[in-house]
Amino acid sequence: MSANLYSLCRYLVKIAGKEGFHLRVRVHPFHVVRINKMLSCAGADRLQTGMRGAFGKPQGLVARVNIGQIILSVRTRDAHRATALEALRRSMYKFPGRQKIIVSKNWGFTPVRREDYVQLRQEGKLRSDGAYVQFLRGHGLIEENMKRFPDAYENLA
Repeated sequence: MSANLYSLCRYLVKIAGKEGFHLRVRVHPFHVVRINKMLSCAGADRLQTGMRGAFGKPQGLVARVNIGQIILSVRTRDAHRATALEALRRSMYKFPGRQKIIVSKNWGFTPVRREDYVQLRQEGKLRSDGAYVQFLRGHGLIEENMKRFPDAYENLA
């Protein structure tokens, strides 16, 4: 996992720059892999107990990934789209198995489609909140909504 992130970040920083992308790691290594060491010398059967009490010592950490689970997400500007695709293609070789690169139709890490984002932003119904967005909902106190989204209520007044 760390070799993958290293190669991905190195390529993106070299081409897109340090501030040109946002990388989100979706899986983390929490699962502990253990090993029950066995002796392989002459007379080893007298020294060890076989599978009795074979819990093992911790050997390392791994991330458990299901089929179809998203491993990494990268958010860039449209100018660096090809760079991000190439960086993800290069980092695929660091993982065992088969991976797919999927280009999302959404705006960044938000659930809003790209074409809807521009329209909703012009109407004042959403605003940027770091890597995510805040939505203007159709319920709650109007005074609080007017404080949070003054652009949406300008033409009504």
